Amino acid sequence: MGGIDPKQLEALLARAGIWAPIVYIVAYTVATLLVMPSTPLNLIGGALFGPWMGTLWTSVGAIVAAVVAFAFTRTVGRSLVKRRLGHRLKSLDKEICDGGLVYILFIRLLPLLPYGLVNFAAGLTSIRFRDYAVGTALGTVPGVLPYVMLGSSGLTTLTTGDVLPLVGALTLIALLVGGAAWYRRRSLKKSG
Repeated sequence: MGGIDPKQLEALLARAGIWAPIVYIVAYTVATLLVMPSTPLNLIGGALFGPWMGTLWTSVGAIVAAVVAFAFTRTVGRSLVKRRLGHRLKSLDKEICDGGLVYILFIRLLPLLPYGLVNFAAGLTSIRFRDYAVGTALGTVPGVLPYVMLGSSGLTTLTTGDVLPLVGALTLIALLVGGAAWYRRRSLKKSG
């Protein structure tokens, strides 16, 4: 069959027990802090834990990573970057601060922007932490759900042959990408 063997995966999770979600959250956080792509992590969360628990653990990992990266950049890197890129940072700072919570929410829904880079970039701006945290929390779940479902439905399709969950996950991803593209075009028209 190739790829992931569902029976081996179940055995691995059974051996890890209660630690499986914790190990996954830590790994997700570290990978995000290293600015690794989050899509494979989201797919793995679905394959490991199924659609609902996978969404829960993936969202927790993503939010923890977002807060840690933001705090690190806000406290350590901001003054250094401001000295080197001050003039370039002003326009990004204004755009993010003007949009606040809503801006972060919609950025989280854009699957084309690397999750880790958004975390670090937001920490360089003057956005209030509360707006960043709430926008991240609200945007993360709908942003990861389709990919977690895809990871889970891929295994379902392999084991049962049922393609309906896979079609549903791909439809949600298409809606997410289409909605994000529409919002971005709309916001560019308003600012232009």
